[in-house]
Amino acid sequence: MAEEPSVKIRAYRATDRDGLVDLWRTAFPNTPPHNEPARMIDAKLAVDDLILIAEESEIVVGACMAGYDGHRGWLYALAVRPESRRKGLGVRIVLHAVEKLRELGCIKVNLQIRSDNAEVEAFYQTLGFAREDRISMGLRID
Repeated sequence: MAEEPSVKIRAYRATDRDGLVDLWRTAFPNTPPHNEPARMIDAKLAVDDLILIAEESEIVVGACMAGYDGHRGWLYALAVRPESRRKGLGVRIVLHAVEKLRELGCIKVNLQIRSDNAEVEAFYQTLGFAREDRISMGLRID
């Protein structure tokens, strides 16, 4: 797994919007309407700006949203462009996000993945994440 030293990980900027929307549409092609990328960006920025961008030559090649509620941290929508995968970039983004959450006082980071996504589960396990005996529940209120 060769590291991409030319890729910089930094905070989201307004000029990243189109590139981030394109990345998330590419990475998550079957996204339901309530997770439409432009809508997600607007909703996130209304709360905080914990969106990390991986940039190479002014192109958004990866991203992740993070959240912190004062008790637990969360990772959302980690994505890396197909041509930039398997080079350690996803690992770098996650580690960067975890460090940002640690700086806020976070002591535990959670994430959710689909139960049939073994490849992504294996990826997170390499970073120390472990499956927990929990039931994930949700209530759509829109």
